[in-house]
Amino acid sequence: MTGAELGLVCTQVGAYYAAKLASHGANPRGVDWSCTATQWLRFVQLLRLCPANAPFSLIDLGCGYGALATFLIKHRGVANVDYLGVDLSSEMVRRGRRRHPGNSNVRFVVGRNVSELSDYVVASGIMNVMLGFPLLTWERFVSTMLFDMHRMSKFGFAVNFLKKSGRRSQPGLLYRTTPGKWARFCEQKLGRSIEILDDYGLEEFTLLARTSNAVSDTTT
Repeated sequence: MTGAELGLVCTQVGAYYAAKLASHGANPRGVDWSCTATQWLRFVQLLRLCPANAPFSLIDLGCGYGALATFLIKHRGVANVDYLGVDLSSEMVRRGRRRHPGNSNVRFVVGRNVSELSDYVVASGIMNVMLGFPLLTWERFVSTMLFDMHRMSKFGFAVNFLKKSGRRSQPGLLYRTTPGKWARFCEQKLGRSIEILDDYGLEEFTLLARTSNAVSDTTT
């Protein structure tokens, strides 16, 4: 993917979510999800990548207003996770910082990625809204983001995708795919061990990509 092409996609994605935030505020609809219950259900799947009873560091790519940070503090404890939220939208990052003031374990930065390494990297929903880009362009964007997640993670990364379905949707609006396509990419191109979660009642799946020495959450 060329730098110009990637820059255009990132600019439009950032603008799309900034508009959602302006319309709906810092809540699930502000990041294009329907409700807190399904948003948190997605977090549960993504965090099956991570250890249940040990501290870890985490990069949340496309963090929005920091809902995952709130979830982690509630369910894992403030001292157990070193959280870094990364988002293209500066307003999203401002909202995240406002929701989590004075917590040295919770940080937010503006950008597509970061140079630092983390134990794990997760992304919820950032691959799903194509914004009218051609399919090949969008899939180049997806592969770029997966390479970024691979580079930033020591032990593994997790991302969710919409499943292909028989329902019609506006062409170029939503990106739907099959588990096998990106599982093969992560195995063959990135050398990761893959687990697919697709039994949690939503029209999507979660891809967990681990290194051989990663420890998963076996309690969920």
